[in-house]
Amino acid sequence: MLAAGVDIGGTKIAVGVVDETGEILAKVKRPTQPDDPASIDAAIADAVRELSSEHEVGAVGLAAAGFVSADRKTVTFAPNIAWRDYPLADNVSRLLGGDLPVVVENDANAAGWAEFVYGAGREARSMALLTVGTGLGGAIVTDGTLLRGAHGFAAEIGHIRVVPDGHLCGCGHRGCWEQYASGSALVREARQAAVAQPERAARLLEAAHGDASTIKGPHVTQLAAEGDELSIELLRWLGEGVGRGCAGLASVLDPEIFIVGGGVVDAGELLLGPAREAYEASLPALEVRPVAPIVAAHLRNDAGIVGAAALAREAQPAQG
Repeated sequence: MLAAGVDIGGTKIAVGVVDETGEILAKVKRPTQPDDPASIDAAIADAVRELSSEHEVGAVGLAAAGFVSADRKTVTFAPNIAWRDYPLADNVSRLLGGDLPVVVENDANAAGWAEFVYGAGREARSMALLTVGTGLGGAIVTDGTLLRGAHGFAAEIGHIRVVPDGHLCGCGHRGCWEQYASGSALVREARQAAVAQPERAARLLEAAHGDASTIKGPHVTQLAAEGDELSIELLRWLGEGVGRGCAGLASVLDPEIFIVGGGVVDAGELLLGPAREAYEASLPALEVRPVAPIVAAHLRNDAGIVGAAALAREAQPAQG
């Protein structure tokens, strides 16, 4: 059965028709307004109708950044879209005429399921995905089952508090892991370094046209690849934050593999190498336990579409 997967971002959606091998057969995009949830519903329905005109879509999966209810119908809270106890699945289903089943899933969970079924985790039974982007998201698969928790809020790993009284997080607390293991954290440190050490940061400042406040993550990644010492150090700092947190997760979950996705993974071994070193240095009982590999995600930007479609397909009763 073909299914449509929808990756809902703050300013756009990407919608694809996905087959049972995880291949995207067709894809469209639509701009959206994060403060107008009804317009997002309409854009999703319009895109699905367009794709359904050429493909026989049997289910729709929506990957949403936020807390999703255990029944996978409602977004109870989203940080960047005006969703509060919002019946997203029912709204989209109604706009589609009630003909297609619609399932909502947290976007990191959808990406994690895509990696588990089709990507870097396909040979594992237990894995943890870290999405290192603007924030730090996660997905956990244990014994072949996606961990959602009692209320649908599991795997919000970015808000594990790792530094008491540390940097203020958008969630309102201080010291959350994503303040030390995200693209936003990398940018914060790079801008601070450019102000405090302008001579060492000369190439970063040049890339940002002399304005430290406009330094972005891709500046750091690109310059690190070109050998810039400060940029390499900044990525090492970020990788170490990822690795130390993975050691804590390993004590609780004991996964077979850690998969790192999100935009920052473009840095490759400049990020993953330090992550592995910090992970092993922080892992308890290292001498008696297997060391789970830390690897880059395979599906990258398509993971949300592919995972949402797969989860929607699997939620339907078997035919025959």
